[in-house]
Amino acid sequence: MVINMKIDILTLFPEMCENYLSASIIGRARKAGFLDINCHNIRDYTTDKHRRVDDKAYGGGTGMVMQSQPVYDCTVSVAGNENPRLIFMSPQGKVLNQSLVKELAKEERLIILCGHYEGVDRRVLDQLSFEEISIGDYVVTGGELPALILTDAVARFQDGVLPNEDAFTEESHYNGLLEYPQYTRPEVWRGEKVPEVLISGHHANIEKWKKEQSLKVTEEKRPDLLTDNK
Repeated sequence: MVINMKIDILTLFPEMCENYLSASIIGRARKAGFLDINCHNIRDYTTDKHRRVDDKAYGGGTGMVMQSQPVYDCTVSVAGNENPRLIFMSPQGKVLNQSLVKELAKEERLIILCGHYEGVDRRVLDQLSFEEISIGDYVVTGGELPALILTDAVARFQDGVLPNEDAFTEESHYNGLLEYPQYTRPEVWRGEKVPEVLISGHHANIEKWKKEQSLKVTEEKRPDLLTDNK
């Protein structure tokens, strides 16, 4: 079997990432061989005898900064002789959206660096030319959750991960619109019935309803998306 994509996550908490990546759809895709995702402990690459990977920031400040040496050595070792796309999860980066996800999904290999504490020494980021990506205009404790979000979003586009292409092409944001409402059994719940068209068996009418509802939902919840796509 041909592996569609390789992703390496560089982190101080590999077990945190592994717990998520070993479950559900992503976990099954890894076991089936459609994805090659590995989590690497940056601490394994420090030259400090106490396995320290951080130190006080020059210029003062309240937190610690991850040092260049272990991040550099970890990245170079994991990359090997290849030239993967290097990504640093950072609130200062380009905000992740579906367009960027589709772009990243075309890469053969990604290395994703998770920062922690007050961040990472700027020199290693610059020297290795890390691309910065953010999951939104807010700050979280570390880069692990953002890295998992990016990994999950990109992995869904790989062959074999989802049952078929419709599993992602009909979802919110894929074509610039939000997804239409979804319903399941029972047909009537607390006095409310599933829209008649969905149980009619008329495929053309169902597709028309889905498109109309996507436009309606987008206009109600995210009208900015309609403006962006004009």
